[in-house]
Amino acid sequence: MNKLLLLREQCNLTQEELAQKSGISVRTIQRLEAGQVPKGYTLRALAAALGVDEASFGIAEEPQDAKQLKWCKLINLCTLPLLLLPPLNILVPLAMIIVKKQDCRLARQLVSLQFIWTLIAGLLLLVVMMLHDWLGVKSQYTILIAVVWLLAGAVMIIRNAMEMARSNNPRIFPNLTIY
Repeated sequence: MNKLLLLREQCNLTQEELAQKSGISVRTIQRLEAGQVPKGYTLRALAAALGVDEASFGIAEEPQDAKQLKWCKLINLCTLPLLLLPPLNILVPLAMIIVKKQDCRLARQLVSLQFIWTLIAGLLLLVVMMLHDWLGVKSQYTILIAVVWLLAGAVMIIRNAMEMARSNNPRIFPNLTIY
């Protein structure tokens, strides 16, 4: 029995009710129950509507093909020199994904990491400025906060590059996706 059909029946939903709840058309649900494999938005919407994890559909994560992995390596490593120019460490990889049509789970994770890293870098800069200007802390060591954060970003990029070099289905650390 099809996983979607089984999950839908466990929730006591008709195809029409699931379509309304998920925002997916009834025809698409029919095709999926007939054997088509849900992907992307459809998979996420159905999982949310049924209140289950995407893995419940029994779809194994397909390994990255060589071309996508090559582009993901390039996307990751291009952010290394751009750590000093925070908006560019997000915009350049995003542009590469869009222009080269390399939108995959791994590429989204890499851009998400840069976004979070940049957000935290901005907050740390704000803390350093508050310490220096508002609280009058005139220590020469406050600059170490920025230096340590830059080093942490470089280590993260290099670690992920090594993981992508040794594995066809790499695990990015930390495993976050917001894009």
